[in-house]
Amino acid sequence: MKRAAVVLALLASAATLWAQGRRFASPIQPNPDYDGQFTFVRLRYGEPTNFVSQGIPWSHDYPIGERHFMQILNEVTNLKPKIEETSILGLDDPEIARYPIAYMAEPGYWTASDAEAQAFRAYLLKGGFVIFDDFSESRGGWAAFELTFRQVLPGARFFDLTADHQIFHSFFEIPSLDILPQAYDAGRPILRAVFEDNDPARRMMAMINYNTDISEYWEGTGFGFEAAWERNEAYKLGVNYVIYGMTH
Repeated sequence: MKRAAVVLALLASAATLWAQGRRFASPIQPNPDYDGQFTFVRLRYGEPTNFVSQGIPWSHDYPIGERHFMQILNEVTNLKPKIEETSILGLDDPEIARYPIAYMAEPGYWTASDAEAQAFRAYLLKGGFVIFDDFSESRGGWAAFELTFRQVLPGARFFDLTADHQIFHSFFEIPSLDILPQAYDAGRPILRAVFEDNDPARRMMAMINYNTDISEYWEGTGFGFEAAWERNEAYKLGVNYVIYGMTH
């Protein structure tokens, strides 16, 4: 209980930085040196920049969202991730091969050069696992995402997941997808996946949160904008994704 209270205090202390990041551009913090410790990796696309803002889709919720998530991951699992230090990598950055799990925000606006698509294809085929989050028809749309994803894996099929899939039981029990939180999109969240050789019995390569945004709940923790149960469900999903990705 004492440790949990410390975590909540740390989350609340980030309120000023969160508010500033929402309104103004802020500098990207240096990536930590690789040392084998689990590190949250955010994928960037488009022209490289030295700053992030709400006007740069891939940077949404950075860095507060991942810091909050890593604090919770550290609290409830034995993974012992880096908490304050997170990384931003391009799709064609050779460093990405060091990290088994990567995250991309607002993939409805994602575009990729041929070189980026080729490098990212190699990452996924060698065992990489990517979490796509925070997009809907009003924010880039499925068609735009699918077009870019097929540059990476031209023959990929997208499978709609149901609550009986193992990813929803890899750490926390998520018995129903009807209780998934919905930050601001109309309708129900849709959770899809891409599997190795298009076979759902094989390794999952990509987890896709469509028409929802779980990192919005990570970022807003401690500020009272969402109900506690919604934040809890968003963290459960994130933890399950990471544990599943690390064990498969």
